[in-house]
Amino acid sequence: MPKKKLETLFTYMGKILILIGLAITGLGLILYYFPDAFRWIGKLHGDYHKQTGNISIHFPLATSLLLSVVLSFLIWLIRRFL
Repeated sequence: MPKKKLETLFTYMGKILILIGLAITGLGLILYYFPDAFRWIGKLHGDYHKQTGNISIHFPLATSLLLSVVLSFLIWLIRRFL
């Protein structure tokens, strides 16, 4: 691999690692200072929960769809601006 391409690859990876670190730090701060901020996850109207006796089934369909849309948007933003 040519030296120029390798430097470009490492620069790109460095930016991504910095963004991931900032995102994890931001999420950690939100969870630390506002512990009730994400209690709604898994309790949306489209989430399925059934409990009978000793059996409990939980299928978070609406939460999965919402997280998929949010993560797809974030990945699109990262790819667009890097």
